[in-house]
Amino acid sequence: MGGFGGATAVRRTAEGRYAVELDADYGFDEALNGGYLMAVLARAALDASAHPHPVATATSFLRVARPGPAELWVEPRKSGRTADVARVTLVQGDRPVVEALLTTGTLDGDAEPVYSASVDQLPPVGECVTFDAGNPARGFATQVDVRYDGATMGWLDGRPSGIPEMRAYFRLRQAYEPDGVLLALAVDALPPVVLNTGASGWAPTVELTWHMRAVPAPGWLTLHGRGRLVSDGWFDEEVEVWDSAGRLVAQSRQIARAGRNRH
Repeated sequence: MGGFGGATAVRRTAEGRYAVELDADYGFDEALNGGYLMAVLARAALDASAHPHPVATATSFLRVARPGPAELWVEPRKSGRTADVARVTLVQGDRPVVEALLTTGTLDGDAEPVYSASVDQLPPVGECVTFDAGNPARGFATQVDVRYDGATMGWLDGRPSGIPEMRAYFRLRQAYEPDGVLLALAVDALPPVVLNTGASGWAPTVELTWHMRAVPAPGWLTLHGRGRLVSDGWFDEEVEVWDSAGRLVAQSRQIARAGRNRH
C-alpha cells in the first residue's frame, strides 16, 4: 500500500501495541506535521475499536517526531455501544512524543443536520494560489494539493494582513477520497495563521483538539482557519473543514507558540 494509506499504516505487534514507519514526506526539515501524526494515532485507535470514526481527539505534542520507526501504545479507557475511548501514545526511542485521548464512534453518512452554520465561500479553485508557486515542491508539499484564497496570503509577499486567518481548498496529490483519517491531516494542513500578523519561523503546536462532525463527501475539502488572540509568544488557531457537499465535517482548536515577529 502506497500513498497516504501506506504512510499512515500501522502494524499490530501485540495487544495494544503497533509499529509504524513515519514518512519523511509528511514533514518540514525533519519535523513531521502534527496532522499526519494525529492520522497515524487515529489508525491505531480505529484498529483497536469496534467503531469506524475518530469523533474526538485531544492531542498533546510532547517532543518533535522524526521520520523512521516508531511504536504506538493503545490503552483502552472505555468501551461502549456508542463510543470507545483510548489513550494513544506515539513512542520513539523509548520516549513519548505525542499523546492523545481519542474517542471513536459511528457516524451516519446519510444524516441530515437539524442546524448548520454557514461559511464564506472561497474563490473558484482556478483563481486560488499555491504556496509553492515557482518553487519545486518538497516534503509536505509533495503530498498535499492546497489552493489558497489569495486574500489571506499577503504574508507571502511581505504584506501580512494583520488578521490571523487563512482559507484554502485541500486534497491529496495522490487519489484518496476524504475519510476520518484524512480529516486529522486536514485540520492541521494550513500554514500557521499567525504568519498574517507578521510572525515568521516555526510555530510548534502544543495542544490540538479536533472533532469529526460528519462523513465527508468525495472531492475537495475547504479549510477555514482563524485566530482570536496573539499574545506573549502564544496564539490560538481554529479550523473548520467543509466538504464538497457544503457540510461541516471537522472542527479543531489548537494552542501554539508564535514564531518571531518580523517587525
